[in-house]
Amino acid sequence: MERFTVVVNGEEQYSIWAEGRELPAGWRDAGMAGTKDECLAHIDRVWTDQRPLSVR
Repeated sequence: MERFTVVVNGEEQYSIWAEGRELPAGWRDAGMAGTKDECLAHIDRVWTDQRPLSVR
């Protein structure tokens, strides 16, 4: 089963990234890893305001 890591950028926008792959520039680990569904459910819980940080 493929595992993913939740990542976040400087604008506090979330995404998932395949676990073990080097993170793209500007993104950091958000401290959550699991299946795709688990990671997406986590993002749904924590990313309540989807506007970029610079717009908030």
